[in-house]
Parts: sequence; structure tokens; C-alpha cells
Amino acid sequence: MSRSPDSPPARPRPPARLCRGALAVLLLALVVLSGVAPGVVLEQAAAAPVSSAAPAVPSSLTGRWTWPLPAPHDVVRGYVQPAEAWSPGHRGVDIAAADGAVVVAPEAGVVHFTGTVVDRPVVSIEHRGGVLSSFEPVAGVVKQGEAVARGQPIGVLVTGHCGVSVCLHLGARVDGRYVNPLLLLGELRPAVLLPTRPVP
Repeated sequence: MSRSPDSPPARPRPPARLCRGALAVLLLALVVLSGVAPGVVLEQAAAAPVSSAAPAVPSSLTGRWTWPLPAPHDVVRGYVQPAEAWSPGHRGVDIAAADGAVVVAPEAGVVHFTGTVVDRPVVSIEHRGGVLSSFEPVAGVVKQGEAVARGQPIGVLVTGHCGVSVCLHLGARVDGRYVNPLLLLGELRPAVLLPTRPVP
């Protein structure tokens, strides 16, 4: 492609080895300033996740819920943690059930919302410890602000989430961040960070 006579000459791109060298000098400067051994810095950089991890769920919350549907509890689609808050994912679990199944509160709380979101009915409940549960598509039989007990009916499951089959989408948030509801149901063990080398 020809350049205009008035345009400035193209700036040459620095060779890749020069960029890598500059990065190495920057890393070395960070090591010197931090006073940490270079191997530790490199280990920490390699271990850093490239996507945001699922928020930690306190052990006091795990296993606290009961299932909102009667057995069997067939999870047809699991939880998928989004890489970022706005990224695609599956922020809950889908539990197979029959159309018209009664959905109950997994724990005592206060109804946060009951109504329609876009095209489906939703019920959500605030629980102690900053936990919020959500259920869809569920036609609520409770009102916003109403206190509910564990096992109390909160609505009736309708079609609309799993295509031709019927399922309940159960969501959970802790302090505003989505978590895997199976943790609160006691079906999973919370993740534990392990040391990358022996602790002295």
C-alpha cells in the first residue's frame, strides 16, 4: 500500500527479543523492590488464574439447605462459573421435575421478589448470612416481604426453562456473587487452596 508524500515515515516495530528483554528487566525490578526471591514471584505468576475464580463459600453455609423439590434430585445441568461477572455461564443448577411440582423454601428467610422477569415467573428469598436463593420458572404463592420457613411451599413449577422437558433452575448468591447451589445443599465440598510447595 502506497503512502501519501505528506504522511510521516512508518515507525519500525521493535524486535520481539527487545520487548521480552524489557519485560524481564521490569520483572527483575519488581523482584528487587519487593525483596522476594525471584522463584517465588515466578511461581505466583504461574499460579495466578487467568479468569476470576468462584467466590469462596464459608464452611458455615455449606450443607445448610434442604432440596426445594422432592426426590429424586436429578441435576440435568450443572453450575458453570462465568469467567467474569458479565461473561456467559450457567449461574445455577437445573433440577428435573414434573410440571406443577410444589417448590419449597430450602431454608427460612424473607421473600425478596416474586413476579415475572422477562418471560418467566421467578421467586427469590433472602436468607441469613447474605445468601439469596432464586427459583424459576416458578409461579409464586408467597408475597414480597413475607417470612417463610424451611420447607414451606413458595410456588408451583411451570414449563419454560428446559425446552420440552420440565426443570427447576435453582440459583444462589452469597454477598451478591453467584455460587454453586450444590455447595449449600451439601452435595459438594468447598474448594481448598493447597500450598504449591512444602510449608516450612
